[in-house]
Amino acid sequence: MTTASLAFLFGLATTSLVAAESTPPNALLVLAKADSTLAIVDPSTLKILARVPAGPDPHEVIASSDGRFAYISNYGGGAYNTLGVVDLVEQKALAPVDLGALRGPHGLVFVGGKVWFTAEAAKAIGSYDPATKKIDWILGTGQDRTHMIFVWEDLKRIITTNVSSATATIIEKSERKPGPGGHGGPPGGDWEETVVGVGRGDEGFDVSPDGKEIWVANAQDGTVSVIDVASKKVTRTLDANVRGANRLKFTLDGKRVFISSLGGGDLVILDAATGEVVKRVKIGHGAAGILMQPDGTRAFVACSPDNYVVTVDLKSLDVTGHLEVGKDPDGLAWAARK
Repeated sequence: MTTASLAFLFGLATTSLVAAESTPPNALLVLAKADSTLAIVDPSTLKILARVPAGPDPHEVIASSDGRFAYISNYGGGAYNTLGVVDLVEQKALAPVDLGALRGPHGLVFVGGKVWFTAEAAKAIGSYDPATKKIDWILGTGQDRTHMIFVWEDLKRIITTNVSSATATIIEKSERKPGPGGHGGPPGGDWEETVVGVGRGDEGFDVSPDGKEIWVANAQDGTVSVIDVASKKVTRTLDANVRGANRLKFTLDGKRVFISSLGGGDLVILDAATGEVVKRVKIGHGAAGILMQPDGTRAFVACSPDNYVVTVDLKSLDVTGHLEVGKDPDGLAWAARK
């Protein structure tokens, strides 16, 4: 039994570390990496309703489409191979998902009823089906530190960033093609990978709401690479001075781009049309995770060195609140109950 599994089994013995009120239909989820906990927060009051064990070195969190479960990547730089699972209704940790040889899970998305994840140490991505409780798909990238992931809703296109290779990989599903002698290709079609060179230390990225562009923040270069989805080529490189960039997120209307940095205390906000800096907001001594509230009114930014999360008003672009959730906050997610 792995160290990660033991940690999760310990969590199964408790409902939560703090549990006073039930989880609301809409909840903010925040990981505290140093505490190995997941905070369930009421977004209307910013009150922490529960803290649940999240397993070792939790980095990213995502909620299921029905808002009832959270899935957490136990990263460890490749030391761990589990996804934590939390019942958000009962506010308790469940048995973890054992990924076997797929070590270093990090980036997560929940699309098409499945959890899609990166496995950095395995240079691969995969999907886990909660209905069958099985990993049902794996694909290698051949790139170093495949870290973050985005999956289109139609499940036909996937994007990853590969930090140490300074690349982004665009993975597209192709229909079955006749092979030599008329034989078909692999059942269900094949996947084609296009490796796009970006900047050094590329990690945080997002896809524009219209699906036409991929914006990648390059931590070592301090730049942003803009990839045209149709041509799969970099069309612009923005000198945004975002060294140490950790995450990049579009506002829901696609007009602004937020970039956090662990190398400085500013939240950098760009105009998506011009690429120009709109504002630099002082939020602390560094930041990681960014989450846009689904109603488009606020952004949440995890200020990891300061042990708090700030709320930013999306109209004024000012900090409007602070939330202390534990030590070294990072991954953020929104859980909407259905």
